[in-house]
Amino acid sequence: MKKFGGYLLVAILGSLISLGAFALIQKKSEKIQGVPQSNVPAHLASLSGEGSSLPDFTAAANVTVHSVVHIKTKYARKNNYYDYFFNFHEFFGDNGYGEPAPLEGAGSGVIISPDGYIVTNNHVVQDANSIEVVLNDKRSYTGTIVGTDPSTDLAVVRIDEKDLPYLIYGNSDNVMIGEWVLAVGNPFNLTSTVTAGIVSAKARNINILGTPDSPAIESFIQTDAAVNRGNSGGALVNTRGELIGINAAIASGNGFYAGYSFAIPVNIVKKVVSDLLDYGEVQRAFLGVNIREIDSKLAEQQGLKQLRGVFVADIVDEGAAQKSGIEKGDIILAIGGVSVNSTSELLENVGRYRPGDKVAVLISRANRESTVNVVLRNKQGNTSIVKKEDTDIVSILGATFEQAQPDLLSRLNIRNGVQVKKLAEGILKDAGIREGYVITEIDKKPINSAADIQSALANKKGGVLIEGVYPNRTRAYYGFGL
Repeated sequence: MKKFGGYLLVAILGSLISLGAFALIQKKSEKIQGVPQSNVPAHLASLSGEGSSLPDFTAAANVTVHSVVHIKTKYARKNNYYDYFFNFHEFFGDNGYGEPAPLEGAGSGVIISPDGYIVTNNHVVQDANSIEVVLNDKRSYTGTIVGTDPSTDLAVVRIDEKDLPYLIYGNSDNVMIGEWVLAVGNPFNLTSTVTAGIVSAKARNINILGTPDSPAIESFIQTDAAVNRGNSGGALVNTRGELIGINAAIASGNGFYAGYSFAIPVNIVKKVVSDLLDYGEVQRAFLGVNIREIDSKLAEQQGLKQLRGVFVADIVDEGAAQKSGIEKGDIILAIGGVSVNSTSELLENVGRYRPGDKVAVLISRANRESTVNVVLRNKQGNTSIVKKEDTDIVSILGATFEQAQPDLLSRLNIRNGVQVKKLAEGILKDAGIREGYVITEIDKKPINSAADIQSALANKKGGVLIEGVYPNRTRAYYGFGL
């Protein structure tokens, strides 16, 4: 009996030990289950946890496709080099009066107001003789150019219609690297095409714009949304359907999409559009400094403690910066409260202002920060606003004219004309016209005097076709844009 009792006691103790061990293991298991499986930051936890979802593009796409138009253009073929020495039209029997078939182009545009104003790229409509605008619902209109700005590659076109769907401006300063975006346009004449990607970089300068006489503002938003020929002038929007950029270029060795595309920030677009509508000319403001980006080498040379801001390498005499007290060697940290850390960012931010605007510039001098109020100036060094109608169109052409002499008209078998006597830098020289050329018609209007040229081009916007003949009887056609 005692032996049986001992067995029973051992069995009870064993059971109690087993129950205790099980309870301890269970408690440890609960603790382990309560520990996070990885050290994921709290603001990223939703991306890997249960219930996470990808962004929904449908609402933004639906809003955007109806506000993006297809722009079709036609251009006059420019006279080639050989036509100057040998009249091929006359050789083939049309006596030089046959008109060559026009060239055709295509791109996209974004409706920005219900009354028909459309923003696109300058290169989409530059030099166009005719512009057709096709809406997403297939309605077609004739477009007229309101104004262009080659320095930003932007243009405004208008169609005669009301109550159109349009996009709301966003704020490109708030665009974040890694943010989802949509590109909407008409690549390869495929209408209403939507592609998605993320913002890869901001303030990119890819050196595709500008001339010595017209410095460019390049501060592109770089994305990996697929963009191809025909997307130019189309919309870059965020997931809320707000316009944050105008698609303008791709990085490619063969002319087709190869991974990266570039859009003009909407904050630049807003300024350029406003200027073109209000003045007919973009009002460019200048700070009056020569600048350099700060890298480790420059920081070491100048004894800078941090790689931040833009270095003032030189000051323009009597410029806005000099007048405000900015000095050579200063570091510009912000323009109007917006930080700048590259030349592209500085040019973009200054480009949002007009001559005469006062802007707060944060600078660092001898490692001490201060704010300077700068009154920006125009290219001529003053604060005046220039309107397009204030400019003499004949002077813009860069030529002097005189009425063609009767004997020349007779020899060339023409009834009227104005001869180009001398060429300087200007539109005519850029178009390929040479001295001695006799202008007979501009946009099919007969030309008898320099006043006729002024009249034909007054308030002209868009493509211009000039017809005429050289003293060697070579008939030539030229086209350019205003």
